[in-house]
Amino acid sequence: MYKNHFLGKSEGKKSRKVGGAMSPFFKGKKKAAPTQPVDPMPGSITSNLQKNLDVIKQTFGNSPDIIIRPLKTGFAKVDAAVIYVQGLVDSQLLNDFLLESLMKNDFPYDNQPSPEMLDNLSDVVIALGGVTKEKEWSKLLESLLGGATLIFIDGIGEALAVASTQGGETRSISEPSTQSVIRGSREGFTENIATNISMVRRIIKSPDLWIESMKIGTQTHTDVSIMYMNNLAESDVVEEVRKRLKKINIDSVLESGYIEQLIEDQPASPFPQVYFTERPDVIAGNLLEGRIAIFVNGTPFVLLVPVVFLQFFQTPDDYYFRFDIATATRFLRIIIFFISLVGPAIYIAAASFHQEMIPTQLMLILASQRETVPFPAIFEALIMELTFEILREAGLRMPKAIGSTVSIVGGLVIGQSAVQAGIVSPPMVIVVAITAIASFATPSFSVAISVRLLRFAFMGLAAAFGFFGIIIGLIMLTVHLCSLRSFGVPYMAPFAPYRSAEFGDAVVRAPWWATKKRPALSNPENMEREGEAQMPAPPQSRVIKNKSTEKGNEDES
Repeated sequence: MYKNHFLGKSEGKKSRKVGGAMSPFFKGKKKAAPTQPVDPMPGSITSNLQKNLDVIKQTFGNSPDIIIRPLKTGFAKVDAAVIYVQGLVDSQLLNDFLLESLMKNDFPYDNQPSPEMLDNLSDVVIALGGVTKEKEWSKLLESLLGGATLIFIDGIGEALAVASTQGGETRSISEPSTQSVIRGSREGFTENIATNISMVRRIIKSPDLWIESMKIGTQTHTDVSIMYMNNLAESDVVEEVRKRLKKINIDSVLESGYIEQLIEDQPASPFPQVYFTERPDVIAGNLLEGRIAIFVNGTPFVLLVPVVFLQFFQTPDDYYFRFDIATATRFLRIIIFFISLVGPAIYIAAASFHQEMIPTQLMLILASQRETVPFPAIFEALIMELTFEILREAGLRMPKAIGSTVSIVGGLVIGQSAVQAGIVSPPMVIVVAITAIASFATPSFSVAISVRLLRFAFMGLAAAFGFFGIIIGLIMLTVHLCSLRSFGVPYMAPFAPYRSAEFGDAVVRAPWWATKKRPALSNPENMEREGEAQMPAPPQSRVIKNKSTEKGNEDES
């Protein structure tokens, strides 16, 4: 009925005959003109220079940043062309050491160019390194988009790819912004993978520092490299990292976070199983413990695997200061972690169910301040927590000049106004504020943001079951942490499984002279970190020499 109403009987039958079950919505619309098929790229280049240039122009759609520089080279002035991508090459290097060398080349080539001409150009004429001969279009275009310069010679079915012309504008080395330290290096990684690898090479000057490179991403072809100490890293872990990276099949990799989410053991867990940092000294220290670093081009954050939970509470300062100071700060970070996790939940449970656990004088003060508040403690906490999360997110997204100001002023104004309006009580503002500051004090942002999410779950358990709910939540959290693995390594080591030999760098940071063994994740054949008798000691003689005493003794003699 509806078909006949829109199309009519005859038109409805016609549509069924011609186009099948065509919707009346598309009646009267013209079909789009079919696009012209694009010729598939041939596998190998030809000996005709103009045909090769036409293939490049068609492949890139005549993009203006693909520079084609025709020239004549040799004594016979053979037709040639230099092709590069503007912005991906060093212009001065290209002009001084490549174009000038090719145009001033006076080798007496024959009228018919031969493959020996490419050999002469590569070995004698071009004063640059990284020159290779290629004939496959896939490899040539990959080199071109990587910053290499291509050289085509008319009459030769091969081309030269000069990789050492890579350049362009990049960010210089600066101090890391996410991992500030009091003592230590001020260098941080950049977005250039070659620069990042060289920064680690400057620290670890060992031939056992091995690097394997690959490209991931069907569209971006992002350079990814794994770095490890061949004599320290466990071969099984290296093979597992290599296998997981090669298994990735994705169109783009824009940041190391893509890789992190595709190689972790349990993606449903709120806790990170991959550590990231932008400090070369942190990467070097973990490589010397048998871990593996994953470099991704285009990001200053380098990944580290495998990791354990306590590693997220360690900072580079722990290893640069005395062991007693480092141990005290580590204990403080563990306490900060529990405050940021269950701080509001403990207040909610005590105020709602377990008033007998609060001292009488304090309980009377809390009761007097909450008598005007119309909401239970859980709603107070949710209001303040969500408000602080909004202010925190606004401070991150706003310009740096006013972001911190908005967060501080907004927190003070909103907190004071909420207390005066009787929406929340002053103790709740104090608890939420301490919790927010404690989450900022966590060294690892990935753990801090996980705790921010789990905090709401503990608040719900406290509002429903009191301290019993908090205990149940902590037990479930502990079981979950003990079940996690990072590339086969237990996440809660050295506590579960218990390894007494590794407690020297867990919660307690043992002095360097007592840290003789590497972690168990290292190669078992090379566990020794230092020699014997490294504990410093004063000299055997305790006599204090005095110049005047020595002079008097000399006179008497």
